[in-house]
Amino acid sequence: MRFLHAMLRVADPDAAIRFFNLIGLEERRRMEVPQGRFTLIFLGVPGDEGGEVELTHNWDEQSGYGGGRNFGHLAYQVDDIYDTCQRLMDAGVTINRPPRDGHMAFVRSPDNISVELLQKGDRLDPAEPWASMPNIGEW
Repeated sequence: MRFLHAMLRVADPDAAIRFFNLIGLEERRRMEVPQGRFTLIFLGVPGDEGGEVELTHNWDEQSGYGGGRNFGHLAYQVDDIYDTCQRLMDAGVTINRPPRDGHMAFVRSPDNISVELLQKGDRLDPAEPWASMPNIGEW
């Protein structure tokens, strides 16, 4: 058995792709399904043929999607959590749970999907501005 993908419904595919590109994912393939009026976009980590994130965009959805807490979050290991969080902040992404411990952070996608970022290997030493940054909103 192997993990294939997690599906997320998105209101704005371009915004969702930009967000996941900032984390480090790339688009692998896309399927337009005119008869069903939806688009499927599969994203993955470059060089890793493991699981993917499937973004589903229903063309006629006007109101967006509510954020059910039953989903939880996606989690990605990153080479440098501080660099990743800085890149996200520089692009206007809110760091909901900063990496105060040099190990873990949480952000949200444009569709309010919670994404956990975990430092690869050992924790980094606590560093500012992260060490004293408060939590913002839900994560």
